[in-house]
Amino acid sequence: QVQLVESGGGLVQAGGSLRLSCVLSGPIFSINGMGWYRQVPGKLRDFVAFITSDGSTSYEDSVKGRFTISRDSAKKMVYLQMNSLKSEDTAVYYCKADYRNVWTRSNTSSWGQGTQVTVSS
Repeated sequence: QVQLVESGGGLVQAGGSLRLSCVLSGPIFSINGMGWYRQVPGKLRDFVAFITSDGSTSYEDSVKGRFTISRDSAKKMVYLQMNSLKSEDTAVYYCKADYRNVWTRSNTSSWGQGTQVTVSS
């Protein structure tokens, strides 16, 4: 069973930093990419950042220059370094992995359980 577990969330003052981590475990054939999304109550889950298997990155406009996504392929981990945090960054942050199923080789995705990030102004 494939699982994603996030860590690193918490309470931080505006202007501060946090680093989120996510580890993928379980049987997979290969990882196509991993990323971060966030959600506030009553709203849809929004894209934050993504990193592909070849290291290409993409960011949502409001986090460009403040957030950095990185990965450790050997450890099946993805990180999100968040600097210059703002109150509007407050949300539950979810890790997502796009990968190929170990048995069928089909493309599929899994989500973590989420980690709360609260930025106080």
